[in-house]
Amino acid sequence: MEKLTKEKYLEWYKDMNFWRRFEDKCRSLYLKQKIRGFLHLYNGQEALPAGFLHAMKEGDKVITAYRCHIWPMAMGVDPKQIMAELCGKATGTSQGLGGSMHIFSKEHNFFGGHGIVGGQIPLGAGMAFGDKYNGKDHVTICLMGDGATRQGTLHETFNMAMNWKLPVVFVCENNQYAMGTSVKRTANHEEIWKLGLGYEMPSFAVDGMDPVKVAEAAYEAIERARRGDGPTFLDIRTYRYRGHSMSDAEPYRTKEEVEEYKQEDPILHVEKQILDNNWASREELDAIISEVKKEVEACAEFAENSPYPEDDVMYKYTYTDQEYPYLDKYENN
Repeated sequence: MEKLTKEKYLEWYKDMNFWRRFEDKCRSLYLKQKIRGFLHLYNGQEALPAGFLHAMKEGDKVITAYRCHIWPMAMGVDPKQIMAELCGKATGTSQGLGGSMHIFSKEHNFFGGHGIVGGQIPLGAGMAFGDKYNGKDHVTICLMGDGATRQGTLHETFNMAMNWKLPVVFVCENNQYAMGTSVKRTANHEEIWKLGLGYEMPSFAVDGMDPVKVAEAAYEAIERARRGDGPTFLDIRTYRYRGHSMSDAEPYRTKEEVEEYKQEDPILHVEKQILDNNWASREELDAIISEVKKEVEACAEFAENSPYPEDDVMYKYTYTDQEYPYLDKYENN
């Protein structure tokens, strides 16, 4: 793995703070009803994209579930477009048609944003199969929540991926709650990583609050897949500081529990490393935060000033046949 330098830590510090404040701004816009529908925030889980992107190479792909605002911008998607998509605007990544749960960018190798729990797991294996079949030196990162690991499709996919030695890394973003149901209540065991052992898949638990440990585990798994040795399953233990979605009142956990995990904040971990190594002063870090705040506000301003999509967009991207016989009927109504 590429050496972790002062420059990487400062990059992490800026990126992770941007991601956190981007989500906080989304929350604010949601409360003002400028973002509608569902909204699932990523606060607390920033060590995962930070660590994985350090271990990945150009051409590697990512597919995930519906807590999906941060991963695409980590992959290079313009955050202004993501904010516009959340607001349902024409300048969004899917012209406002996808919304919060369906961010997508083929250009940047980010393949969703999937609302069906566990639905992305076999799709991730399929993407990896495509790369292997076509002789591509790429690896697919297939992310899921801890709730999705209880879906039957995971077992079918694990079996196939191991049988064909597919270049895929399965990652459980284990924030310990499937909506409001704790991992403790969903099965007879709490060690999700052990699900891979039944298929003789290398499987490990990883500290998801430390981007360095995430990067190390990600690199080992990615390189195993790239060598042709098949998949790995990583149970990355993280924590979300917000509810499952904006409609979640969080009656299932205490404020004390949340505060305890905030002491392990991955951003604080990076900040401590920077200050302890004298890589930047407190004033320099504060300047980074000020810059981040301005960039997030620019995203919100871009989204709010963007137009909504025209009515004909829903027909244009639904029907490939322009002469579809029922279009006139719908347009006339």
